[in-house]
Amino acid sequence: MSRIGKKPVQVPAGVTVTVDGQTVAVKGAKGQLSIVVVDDIEVKLENNAVALTPRSAEKRARERWGMSRTLVNNMIKGVTQGFRTDLEINGVGYRAAVQGRNLQLNLGYSHDVVMPIPEGIDVKCEKPTLIAISGIDAQKVGQFAAEIRDWRRPEPYKGKGIKYSTETIFRKEGKKK
Repeated sequence: MSRIGKKPVQVPAGVTVTVDGQTVAVKGAKGQLSIVVVDDIEVKLENNAVALTPRSAEKRARERWGMSRTLVNNMIKGVTQGFRTDLEINGVGYRAAVQGRNLQLNLGYSHDVVMPIPEGIDVKCEKPTLIAISGIDAQKVGQFAAEIRDWRRPEPYKGKGIKYSTETIFRKEGKKK
């Protein structure tokens, strides 16, 4: 039994949830999202809450139960509060700037890295070394942050690179003389 899957997802005031077969659509103050839940999971809207249950006792259905519940919960959280990920840039001369719908990164390469910002994502650079990514879809926000981080991952000797603001870089000692 999934401890996460057993809990029904409460629908807060101001959020409209519609269940049409396997499609769950959520509409709130920040926007609207929809998802098609896998066939192994049954979705019901009852008592102002979305309840998910596996259709069978097979392992595959039980594996997807908790994940499906989390996806529905993230949609409701996204249309009410939204998601935000902060990235920090460490390194001499490393900086970022937003120009229109593009993110321009100077990361020590011979050229600037220009990344188009996907639809539904907002990117702000409060400082040249701080990137704030926000949106209503948790998957899009996390994916775009991971793509930015992949351009220059933090290294353990000097700590240079792009890291999540909550991430801790374990530092290594250099060569001994």
